[in-house]
Amino acid sequence: MPRSRRPVTAPPAIALALTLALLGAAATACGGSSSAEETEPASTGTSAAPSSRPTAPKPKAQKKTPVFTHGSRTRGKRVALTFDADMTADQGPRAARGERFDNPALIATLRRLKVPATVFMTGKWADQYPGQAKSIGKDPLFEVANHSYSHHAFASPCYGLPTVPRGGARADVEKAFAAFRKAGVEHVVPYFRFPGGCHSPAVLKEIGPTRVTAVQWDVVSGDAFAKNPGPVAAEVLDKVRPGSVVVMHCTRSAAPATEAAVKKIVPELRAKGYEFVKVSDLIQNR
Repeated sequence: MPRSRRPVTAPPAIALALTLALLGAAATACGGSSSAEETEPASTGTSAAPSSRPTAPKPKAQKKTPVFTHGSRTRGKRVALTFDADMTADQGPRAARGERFDNPALIATLRRLKVPATVFMTGKWADQYPGQAKSIGKDPLFEVANHSYSHHAFASPCYGLPTVPRGGARADVEKAFAAFRKAGVEHVVPYFRFPGGCHSPAVLKEIGPTRVTAVQWDVVSGDAFAKNPGPVAAEVLDKVRPGSVVVMHCTRSAAPATEAAVKKIVPELRAKGYEFVKVSDLIQNR
């Protein structure tokens, strides 16, 4: 299982299994309808969401994109579960053959457990599952952040990921935001997660005009392709600290054990006194 890490120009070797699993280089088909979209279950009502949703900080003009890894270690036991809704620009044919890059059951579980979360969504995922993207964004329990349009690497090398064309990073970020608007996604926050976590000083400067904050993580769940939720839950429970940002996935074929792991993680962290919050909460209160 990969261990937690701090943001660097490219992710360390300990996160290799996680990154390679999500590149989609090898098809791992999962049962389900082919290109037909499965709509998310409706929210269970206002009781399943916070009484008011926090306002995401308004992005300011910036020359270089700031990087956020975790929140305050001293302002209470707060943790943000984040879920990458990964789908690369060239995976449409695999979806058409039946592979599922969504995970409606996971979203339903988060709603049932009343767990706020930040979903880092690729534009391609929103194109493939517009109804689900809209449903997630409409629910005040969640916030939607940018995970690029193509899920290609923004810096190279990045464990075999295709690379965004030189000078094309800003356009890729903006294309994802456009896909969210097309799908009718509400509550989109100005945060961005690099595919594979790979970035460089040059690309941080290039995407500066998009006015996003790059969000990394300090806890790697190890849920990529994990079939047993136990080790995933154990890794999170062992590594979480106040202010932690946990990276998990909302991709059924790439992370089939995530929902079951969440069912173990949530009650145990609550028993330890942790409060689940969104990334915007951690950023505003760091």
